[in-house]
Amino acid sequence: MMGKRRIRRLVLPAILMLFWGCSTKFDENVTLTDNTPAISPDYVNVTIPPNIAPMNFRIMEDGKSFLVAAESGGNKVEIRSSNGKIKFPERKWKKLVSGSNGKISFHVFTFDGREVKQFREFFMYVAEEPIDPYLAYRLINPGYYSWSGIKIMQRSIESFEEEPVFDNQIMEKNCANCHSFNRNSSDRFLLHIRGSKGGTYFVEDGKITRTDPKIESMPGGATYPSWNPDGRFVSFSSNQVRQSFYSVPEKNIEVFDLVSSLIVYDRKLNEVINVTDRDTTKYQQTFPSWSPDGKFLYFCRAPQLISFSAPEMEQIKNTRYNLARKSFDPVTRTFGGTEIVFNADSINKSVSFPRISPDGRFLVFTLADYGTFPIWHQEADLYMLDLQTGKAEKMNVNSDKTESYHTWSLNGRWLVFSSRRMDGRSGRPYFAYIGKDGTQGKEFVLPQRDPGLYDRMLESFNIPEFVDGRIKIRPRDLAAASKQESLKAKPGNPGDELPAVQQFKKEEGVKDNQRSVHE
Repeated sequence: MMGKRRIRRLVLPAILMLFWGCSTKFDENVTLTDNTPAISPDYVNVTIPPNIAPMNFRIMEDGKSFLVAAESGGNKVEIRSSNGKIKFPERKWKKLVSGSNGKISFHVFTFDGREVKQFREFFMYVAEEPIDPYLAYRLINPGYYSWSGIKIMQRSIESFEEEPVFDNQIMEKNCANCHSFNRNSSDRFLLHIRGSKGGTYFVEDGKITRTDPKIESMPGGATYPSWNPDGRFVSFSSNQVRQSFYSVPEKNIEVFDLVSSLIVYDRKLNEVINVTDRDTTKYQQTFPSWSPDGKFLYFCRAPQLISFSAPEMEQIKNTRYNLARKSFDPVTRTFGGTEIVFNADSINKSVSFPRISPDGRFLVFTLADYGTFPIWHQEADLYMLDLQTGKAEKMNVNSDKTESYHTWSLNGRWLVFSSRRMDGRSGRPYFAYIGKDGTQGKEFVLPQRDPGLYDRMLESFNIPEFVDGRIKIRPRDLAAASKQESLKAKPGNPGDELPAVQQFKKEEGVKDNQRSVHE
């Protein structure tokens, strides 16, 4: 429903200044519409942190001239545009947010040469709790066949500053993945490099150590790391990975494990411990994730594949992972029995990527129809499990496209997750506010200086991780560390080789299959 009314607000002078030159017959009549404006990215009624960069956007309505009037408390900012791009100066944006009292209002006006149209007011809600100031991610083309250009980047969430931490162009084009931070620390993290400079690189107190946490009893290299909060123990899964390709346009690739098991690397003793028990011969185990107190190791497990040759697609579709955990004693370095925390197989689903909130209350995981690698599964959604009540629910941040990798801010109030909702192809980092009781604010994509960047950018933001500050390590520091001799890990429990691994070695020979660079 449309109607006309005379605008008698403080924004009227700005409207006149914007549109007067467009029509000498312009009067003060403005057409009011009941609809909120279409903007990109969709920042209408989102919940944002108080330390976020300017939430620049484009007005996707017809018009020759545009105006946005933003207001919070006593602060007002008016942005005019001839192309619909609305870019807030950083200093003015900070004033808007700091004086918001929890809410910023936005009025959008368009002019088509004859008529001024005003859209319904919308808001951005400002939470009290800040977000971690940096985000680290692997910038990579959304494919699975080449790693000729890979960077691990860090981006200030509070501004638009971005710089590389790793650049494979100065590392003989080696592949890098699995960057992981201990308690989101910018000075205690690791990343894994494959190729001529291969190894797991640990960074601590500005020092880089090149290691090789792989022993004979492991089926493959160490991947999918998770730090025990004490910093001494790091859990990995060791996987033999295969991939199959679909012949239908709606599906590209299926990634699956022939063998996968859990290990713990003891950094103090430079030893690798196999995480075994009487069930290990029957199950594949992957995606380890420590509880915040370090007392439990959560992971995903599924029945071991019957065949060690490439399984039929039907067999892959029947592989479903449940969420499990084991207790851990750091003194004896031993694990308790396996407990099933969430039985996804009972509802014909499969769990991946468990991550626990810093307060230990909630666990978020990705749920897909089957398999271990959901990033190419359009049906993959995020679920939140309340560890106090045992109740799991689908989160309201999901879309009709893939939601996959995710992690928590240091204060537990923000979740970052990867979503392909924009084009179904490239992963973008989205943020969502999570209240102490598990309530969720409307999600939003990482803002960019140019709000049209995502439309022309092909690369994916792979494995977005919160960081508590700027990472000081530079790409050339890692290149220098690659010249170190790799520190070879020792077996912590020799002879404890999994029967499934023994069978695999017998049939295929001992070889560390190179994981392709599909995300």
